[in-house]
Amino acid sequence: MFFNRFLPIIIAVSHLALLELILFFPKMLFVIIVFLILLDFFVIRQFLIVSKRDEKWWCFIILPLVFSLGLIIFSTLLPFNPLVQVFFLINSLFNYVYFSTIYYYLINPKKYQANSLENISSYGNFLGFYFIASSIYGLQVFLNIEIWRLIIFLLFVTIAIVYEVFWVNQVDNQARFFYILVLSLMIVELAWAISFMTLNYYVLGLILAIFYYTIIGLTRFYLLGTLNARIIKAYLSLGIASVILVLFTANWISYN
Repeated sequence: MFFNRFLPIIIAVSHLALLELILFFPKMLFVIIVFLILLDFFVIRQFLIVSKRDEKWWCFIILPLVFSLGLIIFSTLLPFNPLVQVFFLINSLFNYVYFSTIYYYLINPKKYQANSLENISSYGNFLGFYFIASSIYGLQVFLNIEIWRLIIFLLFVTIAIVYEVFWVNQVDNQARFFYILVLSLMIVELAWAISFMTLNYYVLGLILAIFYYTIIGLTRFYLLGTLNARIIKAYLSLGIASVILVLFTANWISYN
């Protein structure tokens, strides 16, 4: 029990150290990513062994995997090392908060704060999706990768994210897998359409992330049976206002 309590700190420091290695040994990028995945799996498995809850390990690994993977790819597209260091610190802090949360959720439920896992899932998935989406548009530009190949990758990532959102919010609708597939296809279709806009890759990623947050949020409340006019107005107003603000403040450029 004592060892488990320090695992969130250990994994946060380990993430930071391994990400720093990428700057010195960029050819080891994929090796480091695999090692990070194994490290996350080990900690989650350790928590589940001690926990009295009957939970599946893959439900807990989706969020840190998407967040870290998206941030790593996004960081490789950034030109300034100081900014990269900031993102590495963000990743380390996120993993500490996340694994601390699931420690209390699985092992020490008396100190677990209600809705903590739901909240970190909501914000973490939004940021993770933004990193992934921006990286896809960035890879399309810098490596000239065909967009349809990247869209297929985004589809699998989106399916995993939506699955995690439904799980953490206890959406137990019998048709949830149908909704997961439909929502994922809807989001990647938007991603395809947005790819034709002449905007910076990080702006395109932000626009898609806003659409993702709005669509998933409304669907989640609908499936939980708590959707009402006030929630619809709040999400639509926030989503539309955010997209308009981004478009008016973005620098329009041409990739041709």
